[in-house]
Amino acid sequence: MLNKRIIPCLDVRNGKTTKGIKFKDNVDIGDPVAMARFYYNEGADELVFYDITASSDHRSIMLDVVERTAREIFIPFSVGGGIRTVDDMRAVLLAGAEKVSVNTAAVQNPDIIAEGARAFGSQCIVLGMDVKQVEKSDRIPSGYEIVIHGGRTYMGIDALWWAREAENLGAGEICLNSIDADGTGKGYEMTLTRMISEAVNIPVIASGGAGHPQHLFDVLTEAKADAALIASMTHYGHYTVSQIKEYLSDRGVPVRMLW
Repeated sequence: MLNKRIIPCLDVRNGKTTKGIKFKDNVDIGDPVAMARFYYNEGADELVFYDITASSDHRSIMLDVVERTAREIFIPFSVGGGIRTVDDMRAVLLAGAEKVSVNTAAVQNPDIIAEGARAFGSQCIVLGMDVKQVEKSDRIPSGYEIVIHGGRTYMGIDALWWAREAENLGAGEICLNSIDADGTGKGYEMTLTRMISEAVNIPVIASGGAGHPQHLFDVLTEAKADAALIASMTHYGHYTVSQIKEYLSDRGVPVRMLW
């Protein structure tokens, strides 16, 4: 069995790492470059960097922060936010990222997934999905709807359909974020994660809600996620990456250890 990955997420706003709950009430908590270096030394398998207001502000991503972060770490590094074109992807990759994450732009122009995969390979293209639970309907049969612009705009697109469509277009990975669970510390959205994990043949990263190592165990085993994104539980010092990995390893989950 492949190792399960533990991936700290750095949401960045105006050059500072920030954290909110359910995409609201964000507060600044640190310097992203310093935090990236800390997590690298802690044994994180990858890092995710999101410029969380680039899309809603209709601006490009802050490449200087990407460049400075990439110089400090030597693990895979995914960057998202404000990426609208293949040229934007190229700029982010040249700045030092190994992967680019497209979310809002992919919903508005799905061809960007295929164009990016042709230009750089599917392994570079991550589909970011921000999802909200809604009433089931003919339009949203799964009961989970795609939301864009940082949780501001409901799109009337079924999450299960969109995950499959993105895989067909060439996405190499899905980062699945539950808006309902985001920042709550009460656990990942298990039903949604398992639904998507079982529906596609590409890796799925669970995101939103981690507060205890048991939550990662649950989502990596019961919900079949390939990786788990973490933020608040380590940003605020409740747990370290090494403590989380030790917890998982002791319970039989294969993870990469530093020792």
